[in-house]
Amino acid sequence: MAISPLTEAATAGLRRLLEGESSPERLNSALRQLAKWRSAMLANTLARRGDTVLAGPFAGMAYPVRAAEGARVPRLLGAYEASLEPVIETIAARPYEAVIDIGCAEGYYAVGLARRMPQARVLARDISDRAQALCRKLAEANGVQDRVEVGGLWTHADFALCAAARCMVLCDIEGAEDELLDPGAAPGLARADILVEVHEGMRPGLLARLTDRFAPTHAVTRLDRSLRPDRLPAWAERLSDLDRLLMLWEWRSGPTPWLWMEAR
Repeated sequence: MAISPLTEAATAGLRRLLEGESSPERLNSALRQLAKWRSAMLANTLARRGDTVLAGPFAGMAYPVRAAEGARVPRLLGAYEASLEPVIETIAARPYEAVIDIGCAEGYYAVGLARRMPQARVLARDISDRAQALCRKLAEANGVQDRVEVGGLWTHADFALCAAARCMVLCDIEGAEDELLDPGAAPGLARADILVEVHEGMRPGLLARLTDRFAPTHAVTRLDRSLRPDRLPAWAERLSDLDRLLMLWEWRSGPTPWLWMEAR
């Protein structure tokens, strides 16, 4: 029986991880490696049945790309970051002129919102060339490439756009939100609605800092993680409980709460 390159790579990685003395830390790393391998195998199984998002705010979106980071399965199921669904529906219903997606990765949100918001210009930004290429491909697959402008670094000065047009900012930049989301350095932020993933584990105290920073100008709501097992397909009933859990796993190593900050 032929062994897939994915399995070969995972096996080689495990061997490297397990070299040396035993320790809980080494076993935990090996467990994570195995879980990511199994998650990728499940993603391949799901994608062979179709590469369209099955449910959620972006149901019907073509998703023929791999995730730039994190798991592909929850995105295909429409169960990805499920706690955000009410906010995404609110965003899609508002007449924003521009959506600014900073840390857009492969474009799940940038393209998904472009499909839902035909009136909006979507500015998708990521410092990774690979992520930018994937985002362009996803936009083309969904016919919204004319309204999704893909680029790299976003700076404080770029937020001047928010003073001239009604904007929504979506930010997921691995802790760098601490420096970027500063209304003192970027006054335009005071007029924008902001949805930000807060990497508290990387920057202890960041949740409180951002909340305090924007409380004078915004209504701030915290959103914690949730799962949507009801989004699992019927055929997943034949899988083990572990596989069903792995289909919903987003590859996070810890909690990453979000803040939804609406300009007053």
